[in-house]
Amino acid sequence: MLKFVSEAFTIEVVAFLSVDMEEYLKVSEVIDWQHPEIMECAKQIASGYETPTAIAKACFEWVRDEIRHSYDYQMNPVTCRASDVLQHKTGYCYAKSHLLAALLRANEIPAGLCYQRLSIDDKGAPYSLHGFNAIHLPEVGWYRVDARGNKEAVNAQFTPPQEQLAFKIQFSEEADFPAIFSEPLQVVIEALQAQKTWDDMLRNLPDISLESAKSYGLL
Repeated sequence: MLKFVSEAFTIEVVAFLSVDMEEYLKVSEVIDWQHPEIMECAKQIASGYETPTAIAKACFEWVRDEIRHSYDYQMNPVTCRASDVLQHKTGYCYAKSHLLAALLRANEIPAGLCYQRLSIDDKGAPYSLHGFNAIHLPEVGWYRVDARGNKEAVNAQFTPPQEQLAFKIQFSEEADFPAIFSEPLQVVIEALQAQKTWDDMLRNLPDISLESAKSYGLL
């Protein structure tokens, strides 16, 4: 009798986890992974790799290195939708995370979106959100990566199970939020869609105060 209850519980948990993980494989307006160019790119990146972890690493490194950060390279336009990021080969951190999520989902690897709150100039206020990803890897579970693009003093890598993100928390008003979202925060989408040029976006980066973080599901 105990064995039957245990098995039933296990089946229910597995079913719950399966349904829950489907949220991180969905196609949407922003994570439009069924776009033909994204599907083709995802296929090319995965070519020659056999395991989900190897494919995930290849996708991460491709977005990190091949898609230029809009501020670093002062590139237009401001992108949001994954397919637009791929088309224009540029995006702010949020947009790059949208494309990475799309490429992973196109390869049937669950991927989510994560956020930090960071100082814009590394001196304190003002602050803004910073976007990156979480990838669900076999035998590891959720593993966070940051494909914003490396540069001096930024060295994000794919080294599971050890995490190596682009930025560390330095100030009391900064935060590394634990939530993993299946869709981008609306405040991020609205900010990206409202701006046309990289410098306009720089002046209007999205932010959520620590006091408001819980109401957005970040805590």
